[in-house]
Amino acid sequence: MKEPIQDYATVGLVHFMLWKDCIKGGGDPSSVNTILDDPYFGGVEVTWINDDAQRKMVGDSIKRTGKSVAFGAQPVLLTQKLDINHLDESERKKAVEAVVSVIPQAYELGARGFGVLSGKAVEASQHGAAMEQLVKSLVEIGTELKRHGDMPLVLETFDQLDYGKNCLIGPNRDAATIAKEVRKSVPSFGLMLDLSHLPLQGETPQQAWEAAGEYVVHAHIGNCVMNQPEHPMNGDEHPPFCIPEGENCVDELTEYLKVLLDAGFLNKERKPFLSFEVCVFGEWTQDEVIKQSKETLDKAWARV
Repeated sequence: MKEPIQDYATVGLVHFMLWKDCIKGGGDPSSVNTILDDPYFGGVEVTWINDDAQRKMVGDSIKRTGKSVAFGAQPVLLTQKLDINHLDESERKKAVEAVVSVIPQAYELGARGFGVLSGKAVEASQHGAAMEQLVKSLVEIGTELKRHGDMPLVLETFDQLDYGKNCLIGPNRDAATIAKEVRKSVPSFGLMLDLSHLPLQGETPQQAWEAAGEYVVHAHIGNCVMNQPEHPMNGDEHPPFCIPEGENCVDELTEYLKVLLDAGFLNKERKPFLSFEVCVFGEWTQDEVIKQSKETLDKAWARV
């Protein structure tokens, strides 16, 4: 493509993955300005910010730049080991309550989407019950979101590997089943695809899109390391693109972008979120990861 990727997508970056000190709701979120002040980016993804003054600072920066923001509640669940498809009803409710508690933060920051993930995968005999629990939780969260405004709820699909996140959702065909059911009560509900997760899921971009594309509203791009237990980035850890041990570089990103473009997901009217989810590794700095990520995306997009 000769036109810039920014004509077809809101290019963003998952702030709390690159600055992990913020993943538990603390740290110094002022680093969000690195993304907001970079003209390459049209948006940023943030998570809970428990300090009121810091949250206001981030909100003011977002308003100053006029850029888009999405809110990731995944850290709320992951860092507290909470599970929205837990078969124990009290545990399920505990997880939902934790997610619901940060909805006001998302609205305060002006987010245009609210991301979550499913809980742990279960034995085959319990799969149906866990899917029902997940639908129940997503409907409850989506209903609460609607009570505050019109922010859509988005479920991110993950792997089912012991050395990864080992989530119920999981395969994109199961994600589509969940989405179809949840949309009966929450019509704006959608799914998030992540290139970083596809190798771990054992799916190609085309297979993932064919399984769940009609429900996809948000996309991530990044890398992963597989089947290397000695590697510090083994599993769903989001290392920089193109490291020798990784799965995704320019070729894989090109394939992913082509699928999203051909399907009409990337388009000039809607400009959906297409966010880097990458982290520092070894001697890499945040600035180096950002620079290399942008270069990788530009090379891949030029090939589409």
